[in-house]
Amino acid sequence: MLADETVDCHTLVIGSGGAGVRAAIEASCYGDTVLVSKTIAGKGGCTPMAEGGYNAVLREQDSCGIHEEDTLKGGAYLNDPELVTILVNESPQRMHDLLCWGAVFDFTENDVVAQRPFGGQQFPRTCYAGDRTGHEMMTTLMERLDSTNADVMQEFTVIELLKDDDSVIGAMALDERGNLILLKADSTILATGGTTKVYDISTNSASGTGDGFALGYRAGAELIDMEMIQFHPTGAVYPYDARGRLVTEAVRGEGGLLLNSLGERFMKKYDPERMELSTRDIVAQAIATEILEGRNTEHGGVFLDVTHLPREQIEERLPVMLEQFLKFGVDIRTTPMEVAPTAHHIMGGLRITPECRTTLPGLFACGEVSGGVHGANRLGGNALAETQVFGKRAGEFAGKSGTRDKRHDGTQVSSTLGHLEAFLSGSVNPALVRKELQQAMWEGAGIFRTASTLEKTLKTIDRLSGVELRAERPRNLAECCIVRNMCLTASLICRSALIRQESRGAHIRKDIPPPVWDAKNSPFGYTYISRVREGIERRGTGS
Repeated sequence: MLADETVDCHTLVIGSGGAGVRAAIEASCYGDTVLVSKTIAGKGGCTPMAEGGYNAVLREQDSCGIHEEDTLKGGAYLNDPELVTILVNESPQRMHDLLCWGAVFDFTENDVVAQRPFGGQQFPRTCYAGDRTGHEMMTTLMERLDSTNADVMQEFTVIELLKDDDSVIGAMALDERGNLILLKADSTILATGGTTKVYDISTNSASGTGDGFALGYRAGAELIDMEMIQFHPTGAVYPYDARGRLVTEAVRGEGGLLLNSLGERFMKKYDPERMELSTRDIVAQAIATEILEGRNTEHGGVFLDVTHLPREQIEERLPVMLEQFLKFGVDIRTTPMEVAPTAHHIMGGLRITPECRTTLPGLFACGEVSGGVHGANRLGGNALAETQVFGKRAGEFAGKSGTRDKRHDGTQVSSTLGHLEAFLSGSVNPALVRKELQQAMWEGAGIFRTASTLEKTLKTIDRLSGVELRAERPRNLAECCIVRNMCLTASLICRSALIRQESRGAHIRKDIPPPVWDAKNSPFGYTYISRVREGIERRGTGS
């Protein structure tokens, strides 16, 4: 059995968010580059939806050392220190790239890039374009990509990585009609973004289904800290269809206050020093506690109030938030918003080196699909910086890699075609499996976890993983592959959560007593999981 078409290139980039496009721009300097996207390139993923900003040290009063300290502390010291050093030292130059390529960020009256305060940071270092920063970045990156020789394949769903023994030599993808395409490459970059669409309430776009984690795992790559799911503290709670829609941290950065139904500024109880500008894990846990203890609003959230701010400040610096809530019938200039935590970001992912190499030869990873940069909790503003710093690095080192023999024996292709044919004769609608999976993950693997809830969720995932998904016609095959990926990624999250026998950052185990050590001195390092091993590293041992 054969594929319908074969594409050959030097560097293959899978994913068209901020990290993927930046990688493709860089890789195009070194040879034929193909970027493949399951959405319209530059329109899907989380980057164009990102509102808050991009962290970079641009002021003399600030320093890379302080940024590094904030990132490590915010990540509960689970971060890879070398990756953090790279992030904070290279993010200013990558910001310079964006500005040189035409990105329009807000500037001060003194003609310097404006920066606002974000949670967990000692200095206002978050650069922004109103509250549409990611959109501005993606517009700029796509224009830059158009000026390169990179080829863009849109609405192609990658379903497996193509291998020659232990090496990755490209990927297999489905086009919009369900035809199988072989994409052969000397180097392959995964930049597929996150996975919080495995949860019922999420800020992610429809593409955040965890494909890259599943692709990497099935191919044999090792992943770390998959249990570390960040729940953004402030997502919309109504109307129903808008649940989870992001209410940017910029609202709190501009001076927004969190209040419970009693009118209490409750962050005084949880972090009296930093208050609303505490780290996301602490704020999310505080809001969840207020709700669980009955001090919630009518729609099951808490209030986020900016009514005390000048109207012009809201209109100029939070225009998207103002417009979004006006559509809900709420004028945030006069009425507080109602918010609650929502699944937002995964800190774990494929284990990478500073050159963005994974544990598989020929495979690189960057952006949210990679692990190690953010540790147990990500600081707001570090994700957009990560896309540019490590996207550039992945593209450079993949592009500089030599050519390789890209032969394969055809067995993998035949096996994949067999799986696709089985979907055409299956019996279960994948939409039903997706919905049950999302509800199970929200109830059993959310902000607060126990072994019993995680094990129950795993049983549900195992059952759903075994059902015979049905594609009504070939063009529906991609949906079956995506739901299969969601089930696998959800399983990796729960298995890793059971492995980590401590509460750390975004991972809260209610069934384990508080440790006698603090995060900086925890004996535990990364959780790791692959097809051949899983466990947790001990500090100083690496195993």
